[in-house]
Amino acid sequence: MSDPGAPASRGRSTGSGEGRGDGSAVGVDVGGTRIKTVLVQGGSVVARDVQPTPTDLARRFGEVVQGCVQRLLAGAANEGSPTPAPSRVGVVVPGLVDERAGIGEWSANLGWRDLDLLGAVRGRVPGRLAVGHDVRAGLLGEHLLGAARGADDVLFVPLGTGIAVALMTAGRVVRGSSWSGEIGHVVVDPAGPRCGCGRAGCLEALTGAGAVGRRWREAGRDGDARTVAEAVVAGDPVAQRIWNDAVDVLAGALAPVVASAGTRRVVVGGGMAQAGPVLLDPLRTALRTRGPDDALEVVGAELGDWAGAIGAAHLHDAG
Repeated sequence: MSDPGAPASRGRSTGSGEGRGDGSAVGVDVGGTRIKTVLVQGGSVVARDVQPTPTDLARRFGEVVQGCVQRLLAGAANEGSPTPAPSRVGVVVPGLVDERAGIGEWSANLGWRDLDLLGAVRGRVPGRLAVGHDVRAGLLGEHLLGAARGADDVLFVPLGTGIAVALMTAGRVVRGSSWSGEIGHVVVDPAGPRCGCGRAGCLEALTGAGAVGRRWREAGRDGDARTVAEAVVAGDPVAQRIWNDAVDVLAGALAPVVASAGTRRVVVGGGMAQAGPVLLDPLRTALRTRGPDDALEVVGAELGDWAGAIGAAHLHDAG
């Protein structure tokens, strides 16, 4: 993985090499702290770049995306291998996104409301342009080159401080409305702790990394969700109680989605997925216990922070 500020670098394929579409494509994943950019050719990631997200991104969105694409392509060209101009560019962002209209309706982390994403970037990058949502793009990336390969009914669950999901049925990512996937702000306990959105008892206020770390500190311990996961392995009963409570609430929220959509594989990403079996094993058991499919797969994501950018490069192929 490239470091922020490092030049674009060429590398081997991030997955099986089975992609869609012809020619080369660029994917840009705009995050709250970093902008990740990839060049995909023949189904393989051949170059990637990371830049810090500027504080004035909303005002200069088109200019910033243009600069990231230019830097990526220049870095790839400097490696000495011929790289054709990309035929398409996909840009994905967090928050509420109207993908059809190309509007960023709202992003708390990036500080915009009703930002014309398409209009800001149009004419600044080569090829056809598409914009989308980062989590749905992450699912597309995992389906093409990662942990969702070979499964066409998938739920992608990135777990970090916040929680959102993306759903694939019959091989197509469900776009729905701009609120699709915002499961983290479903109230699961009205008497629960205050969420960042202002309501009490939202799912992410009970099961997100921040929530797990908060409960750990309220118990008089130092550290965060990673510390709790390590303490679970060490057999700490306080950590086990906090962790099991979080997994139980998460499974209770996901099980109806899995059952109603006929999901066969749940792909878990984000920072909490780094806990590996400590998270995946109890979550798999809890989901199978609650749902009709006792063969439901629960696996860790494979593409890490790059899933969104890889998916962005294939937005045109997703239809």
